Amino acid sequence: MVIDSPPNFDDGADIFSPMIPNESDSMVGKRKEMGGLELEGSRRKKKKKQGGTPRPACSWVHFSREFIKEYSASHPESSGLKVATKAASDAWKVMTLEEKSKYTKRAREVWNDYLSSAPAREPKPRKQANLVTRCSPGRLVNVLKHLKVDQKEAVKSMGFGSLLDLKCRTLRRSLCLWLLERFNTIRRSLEICGERIPLYPHDVELVMGLPAIGKEVITTGPDDLVAELRQKYNASNRGISVRFLEERLGQPGAGDDFKRAFLLYVLGILLCPTARLDVSPSFLHLLTDMDSIHEYNWAKFLLDRLVREVSRYRQGKQRAVGGCLLFLQLFYYESVAIGGTCEPGPVVVPCLSLWTEEAISEREKQEKELGGYGCGEVICKERGLGLGLLSDRDHVDVLPLREVAVRVNRGTLVRQEENLENVPFAYKNENTPPVRIDSYGYKNQLEYTNTNPHDNRGMYTGQSTCPLLNCNFTGLFQELSDHFSSKHWDSGRRFQYNSPLPVSLGMDETFLVLQAEEDGVLFLLNKGTENIGHTVMITCIGPPNGGERFMYCLVSERGNSSLRLKSYTQTLPGRVEGIPQSDFLLVPFGYLNSSGELNLEVCIWSHSDLDEV
Repeated sequence: MVIDSPPNFDDGADIFSPMIPNESDSMVGKRKEMGGLELEGSRRKKKKKQGGTPRPACSWVHFSREFIKEYSASHPESSGLKVATKAASDAWKVMTLEEKSKYTKRAREVWNDYLSSAPAREPKPRKQANLVTRCSPGRLVNVLKHLKVDQKEAVKSMGFGSLLDLKCRTLRRSLCLWLLERFNTIRRSLEICGERIPLYPHDVELVMGLPAIGKEVITTGPDDLVAELRQKYNASNRGISVRFLEERLGQPGAGDDFKRAFLLYVLGILLCPTARLDVSPSFLHLLTDMDSIHEYNWAKFLLDRLVREVSRYRQGKQRAVGGCLLFLQLFYYESVAIGGTCEPGPVVVPCLSLWTEEAISEREKQEKELGGYGCGEVICKERGLGLGLLSDRDHVDVLPLREVAVRVNRGTLVRQEENLENVPFAYKNENTPPVRIDSYGYKNQLEYTNTNPHDNRGMYTGQSTCPLLNCNFTGLFQELSDHFSSKHWDSGRRFQYNSPLPVSLGMDETFLVLQAEEDGVLFLLNKGTENIGHTVMITCIGPPNGGERFMYCLVSERGNSSLRLKSYTQTLPGRVEGIPQSDFLLVPFGYLNSSGELNLEVCIWSHSDLDEV
């Protein structure tokens, strides 16, 4: 007699007959069936929505289809598609280009047929971009109002005392977007209201109150010098936490620890923010010598960082816009007058002390009533900053830090007080030679008859003419330099010796005027046209017998290729028709961008630097 053994519940085997599904299996099967139907339906809807024409396959897909079919036929023991696909991938990796060309040609033919038969797609309406920025004046205002008296004095000792008068809490993002679209990073200018307004460190000084003279700000150095500071401020590769710095600033004391925390904080959230949420750890290199903080040229550093961050944003390297967008906003308010005619009035330096939330709201209201941004008039063109309307300033109860009367109809600044040695403006009197104050002009009266070829002041005998076609000015060299600075400030580029300068020449531009910030010397970047490209060279404006020659370098790049010329300038009394016979850089047409512009990097050395070149 055969006795059935009891079922074994421990071996994990299913004791139910596979021919008779239980209730649980039935429910699972129904769910899978419903899920499959939903997935298939969604695929059909998506295919129908896309027009029913799938995109053609690439060369790898053509190969894998053929390989998997053959592999499955020759390997019946294969467990499924996954193994066959893996084998196809391994085979594709070891194939040569000649072996792949068969499938590449097939894919190209299919793709060409697809392009010729596929209907043209309707362009989608472009959505307005949302401005993402880490520039947050409101957070700084919240910190400033809790500072003690000794802490405010510490801020002033570092050269950032003007920020204590900051009253603007929010950025007008629509205005910032509008300005970013008109910000020429190559020329460092704003192209608004039919004018091109160049931006200089001096403008940053007038708007933000930061010093525009001093040592270069350097944020690089050996890592071991800032290792202790990185640990002290919990600096990671992502940066230094803004909230951590706010906690440090909330503690009592105004020593070096407070100064370091404040410097990191104000650079990271207002003056030089990056695309990151946290403060850049590169700023730690500035904290190694706190006694020299007030000696740096912070205005130039702010402007350089703004140009760099906007350029990176346009290149798609970052989603957020870095840099001090507050400066652009206030610069626009001060440079463009709306709602009436401009009248003489006081200029308050720094300008940020006047722009409260109420004043900005009133300005934005007027902009909207006039039809939007750019409907005003650029005022005080020679300085690049506007006076605003007297009616706009009457209701603002702020004591001006400095007042300088301006004669708008002539565009020249007139001295109103006897003692204005600290005012960083270049005042000039039409009856006396030009006088430069600080780094914006000449401190002493210079003799026009100086012919020393090694004198960096660049003073020559003889007459020079204005290089612009619509100007008939003729005079001594220094008179020409001062004439161009005051009358044609927006028709050239200012540069510093021994410092690379990116420039751009449009299709119809045959020359560009370059003026040195140190001594006012004028140069011409000349562009000619040949059969295969453009010829480019630099000449210096001055009498032919002046004896002055400057070394310069021109660089044009395209991808990994570059063209370079290093030569000496010719000295000419002005602009001449056609390029004189001399050294030049021949740039093929293939190096031009899509708009036909020629982008170059220019560097000119002064005589004092020639021994080091």
